[in-house]
Amino acid sequence: MTLHQAVPQRLRDFFLTHPRAALGFSGGVDSAYLLWAGLACGAEIRPYFMKTAFQPAFELADAQALASQVGAALTVLELDVLACGSVAENPPDRCYHCKRALFGRMAEQARRDGFDLLLDGTNASDDAGDRPGMRALQELTVCSPLRICGLTKAEIRRLSREAGLFTWKKPAYACLATRIPAGEPITLEKLQKTETAEAFLMELGFSGFRVRLLDGFARIQLPAAQLPLLLEKRQLILDTLKPQYRGVLLDLEVRSE
Repeated sequence: MTLHQAVPQRLRDFFLTHPRAALGFSGGVDSAYLLWAGLACGAEIRPYFMKTAFQPAFELADAQALASQVGAALTVLELDVLACGSVAENPPDRCYHCKRALFGRMAEQARRDGFDLLLDGTNASDDAGDRPGMRALQELTVCSPLRICGLTKAEIRRLSREAGLFTWKKPAYACLATRIPAGEPITLEKLQKTETAEAFLMELGFSGFRVRLLDGFARIQLPAAQLPLLLEKRQLILDTLKPQYRGVLLDLEVRSE
């Protein structure tokens, strides 16, 4: 595959005028493709993974694997995000405060490493009006090339597949904090309980699901096509999750983050 096929002209033009940048790298579909595209265009892109209690272990593993695949040196930065009161209190705009903390920390390190431009993987399908975190990115002058170049999620998945990136089919994933209702304080115990429950369901073959916390109950949301598997594994799920929760509920009204 030629560079012309793998990287749209508008994105190549971006990296031509921005040849050095630090990238907030999650190991997800968008930031993975952005990293690969930048390197393919000859730009110097340094990926930074922010390790917090909000990211499950598999996210870091995926980020490390993708960085290795494309030949990039991954920098892992740790941040105690729960030490930030405006995040741990879990207000409706928690994502704004979290993004400020994460990219603020990344900006400090990136500057020490000689990078002035910060990038993230926001794409043209993301609704800015429904994402408080985007306001934080704007305030910190974080640039979103995929959004600027008009690349949608579907296009990015297609281009990622053509580029041979294993992330092309990776399900969308929001941080563990989204499993806790707004207004309910976030604790490390709640996050770890959620991560363990979701890791268990992944091992059983479920995908694209969530285990949300609701008044001490585990509220499972999953695609309708996976209901037969849920019924098949019902007793095993109850036996495994119920000791950790007040009970296990099935939410038939699945929604996105």
